[in-house]
Amino acid sequence: MRSTLTRIMIAAPAIAMCAAGLQAQSVPEGRESQREIYLAAQEAWLAGRTQEYQSLYQQLGDYPLRVYLDYAALSPRLAGLALASGDNAPVDAFLSAYPDSYLGQRLERTWVNLLAREKRWAEVVRYYDPSNSTATLSCYALQARLHEGDLSAMTEVADLWNVSRSQPNECDPLFEAWLSAEGLTPEIAWQRFRKTLDAGNNPLASYIAKLMPPQEARYAQRFLDVDRNPRALVNVDAFSDAAPQTKETVLYGLRQLAISEPSVALNLVHEYVTPLSIPIEEVYSIQRYAIQRLQVQGEVEESEKLLRQGPHLITESLIGWIARDALRKQDWPRLEYWLTQLPAEARDSERWQYWRARALQERGSRAALDEAQALRQTLAKTRSYFGFLAATQLGIDYDMAARAVSVEPEQIDALMLIPAIERASELYVLGEEAAARSEWEFASAQLSDAQVMASGKLAERWEWHRNSIQAMIRIQYWDDLDLRFPLAYADSIHSTAQQTDLSPHLIYAIARQESAFMHDVRSSAGALGLMQLMPATGRETAAGMGMRISSQDLLIPETNIAVGSRYLAGLLRSFDGNRILAAAAYNAGPNRVRQWLQRTAETPVPFDIWIETIPYGETRNYVESVLTYSVIYGYRMGERVALLSEEEMGEKF
Repeated sequence: MRSTLTRIMIAAPAIAMCAAGLQAQSVPEGRESQREIYLAAQEAWLAGRTQEYQSLYQQLGDYPLRVYLDYAALSPRLAGLALASGDNAPVDAFLSAYPDSYLGQRLERTWVNLLAREKRWAEVVRYYDPSNSTATLSCYALQARLHEGDLSAMTEVADLWNVSRSQPNECDPLFEAWLSAEGLTPEIAWQRFRKTLDAGNNPLASYIAKLMPPQEARYAQRFLDVDRNPRALVNVDAFSDAAPQTKETVLYGLRQLAISEPSVALNLVHEYVTPLSIPIEEVYSIQRYAIQRLQVQGEVEESEKLLRQGPHLITESLIGWIARDALRKQDWPRLEYWLTQLPAEARDSERWQYWRARALQERGSRAALDEAQALRQTLAKTRSYFGFLAATQLGIDYDMAARAVSVEPEQIDALMLIPAIERASELYVLGEEAAARSEWEFASAQLSDAQVMASGKLAERWEWHRNSIQAMIRIQYWDDLDLRFPLAYADSIHSTAQQTDLSPHLIYAIARQESAFMHDVRSSAGALGLMQLMPATGRETAAGMGMRISSQDLLIPETNIAVGSRYLAGLLRSFDGNRILAAAAYNAGPNRVRQWLQRTAETPVPFDIWIETIPYGETRNYVESVLTYSVIYGYRMGERVALLSEEEMGEKF
């Protein structure tokens, strides 16, 4: 009971506002008193003072977080209720009291799972909700229907079985019954076999092959052999039969072959077109993939030759690789030619319009210079990295085109009438941000676009900045710079900026790009907090500051900002104050940046070419975003911040 309460309920000893915005929020009459009663009730429950708890509970009235007390009281009893056949009244009462709620759905999933484990199949059918399910629960529900005599459930098993991954062990009894009833057809088995191979799940693919009839099993084994040794396709006669499985094997194998031997794959695909009647679009797809692999292996000139011979194979990705090779070599006529070959939509993108202007500038004729000027003037009207670059080159102000969303106060107030939003508000006030986030996400999934727009303003009021940013992303509204680029944690950022001699705009830009100001975010790679520091980097940097910190400390905004900013300052010192290189190093690591600098050491290139030719697309976009965000944060703070300093623009790498 105690562990459930500590996970679900609020553990704060007293009410503490989480944000200045919430302090100004209007509070319903009696709400402050309800909060105090709620906190006292949870303390009494945790201490085992049952009579005191019951008395306090009765005083709560309609307090929004009452559901958390009810959940904490009921949740530990569920296993016992599932054992006591027929004792469903407490669960029914909870689900009736809190329909369509986050905790209601959570309890319902737990309850169905427990009922299934106790083989109470009729009740599994009764309580199971397909819209509130998991793979395990879906398997249990179909198994329950079969036990209750609903044989139509057997027709739905294939969709659960036919996936690219292993399903939970709880699904095994259902799948065994389905297999025994001969529900598995050769077509379904082959479909799953292909899905698992495409997902790189070879052990599962091998298992599925054993479930196939003998002929299909032979095709599957040949497929697995080609997967291990795609060069086997050189023996065209061995793969010339008309079976559809053979065509799939060849198409798959050619792509695998292209990874290591793209030239061989390019030649071989033609030998299979006629005997296997391969559609021309499939041929083109394999050829494009093989050309891409040639580029990865450094055979850019060969890829150019092939694209000149087959312009129908051209894609933005393939030309982008050639264009960046031309930029590295500063071969402007070659760049200009290939930019004209881009698909129309890509040709008109800001990136390639900028580089067309640069190529025209280098051509130098009066007509070329006029066209370059016109392109830059158009680009300068956009709020973007290339727009700011063009404006800088023209010597004109940046066009911010800021326009706030139009939201009436009544729309924001209406959101607070949504129970999940009201619960999120209370949880946030009490400092339980993880639970508040769950309630917010539950509510957000059901909001209209107009409500999402209003939720961005409400989240801003709460200083819950990531939710403001996410709201604008969801409705694709890019012009409200207050919501998209909040001045979060201003005191800590400005204080640290002074201590580290960093620009606050740069700290803001890094934090905005790294975490969108979600202070407790953890990346899949293990990076932590606002500035996404790896624990080892954080500890090492903190040690240089005379501090000892734990990984958990990096989730504290002030600590993360202080340590992350000092790490950033160290990178700037390492790269002579150049923000381009420091930003690249923050994303990809300083050693990689030094390797990239070494690559152009003998023939240095201008800053814009160096950024465009960063080998990692993620890092390239990261640097562009950080520089752009620095300008926008300057605007937000009432300052004109240049995209690049004169030193950065004049430097060659």
